[in-house]
Amino acid sequence: MDPLTAIAASGLRARMESLEMLANNIANAATGGYKSDREFYSLYVAPEAADSAALATMPVIERPWTDFSQGLLNSTGNPLDLALTGRGFFAVNGPHGPLYTRNGSFRLAADGKLTTSEGYPVRGAGGSPLTLPGSGPVEIGADGTVRLDGNVAGRLELADFTSTQGLIKQGNNYFRAGDATVQAAPASGASVTQGQLEASNTGQAEAAVRLISVMRQFEMLQKAVSLSAEMNRHATGEVAKVG
Repeated sequence: MDPLTAIAASGLRARMESLEMLANNIANAATGGYKSDREFYSLYVAPEAADSAALATMPVIERPWTDFSQGLLNSTGNPLDLALTGRGFFAVNGPHGPLYTRNGSFRLAADGKLTTSEGYPVRGAGGSPLTLPGSGPVEIGADGTVRLDGNVAGRLELADFTSTQGLIKQGNNYFRAGDATVQAAPASGASVTQGQLEASNTGQAEAAVRLISVMRQFEMLQKAVSLSAEMNRHATGEVAKVG
């Protein structure tokens, strides 16, 4: 493969990955607490070309990263809908360990446990499931303290991380710690608002503009591949004529 075709093909692959990220962001534009994905570009240098005078570099997405910026808060009037302002996550007990989310759309299970829409128990302080005995009015303070009929029933576990780079998207708007070195700590700067939900931080207009831009770049790279193939065919034909 000639250098022009190789570089254009690498660009096509990077653009395809960008399209997948943008499509996923747009699909989750209405998902509560969703955090959009971004890409970080770099240049790949082939090991065999590292010592040559003319380096063969190719564009690649070195790693995706998640934008954890705050989303807008929307009022719902549901006392079990909770939104976070500031750094932090709600902690829940997933099938294989703790999970973390910004989506505070909770519900009350038949056994009195506060759960997510997937049925995962919401963790109280200490990690045990938060249970609400009785059916009286629920009040949840800014610090996560839960009161039932005016009596303290528990406190939400609000978690934060020194660096969010160690968090991995789990699916259904959850995050998990990537390895044992990523430890959760109390979210001192987070504030809970009852009766509201945090919206996705995906800007639909921005995502649409970026989608169009990436598609145009993809088309240009396709034309570059076609042009390179045509030039190779022409060069081969000229060599054959000379022979």
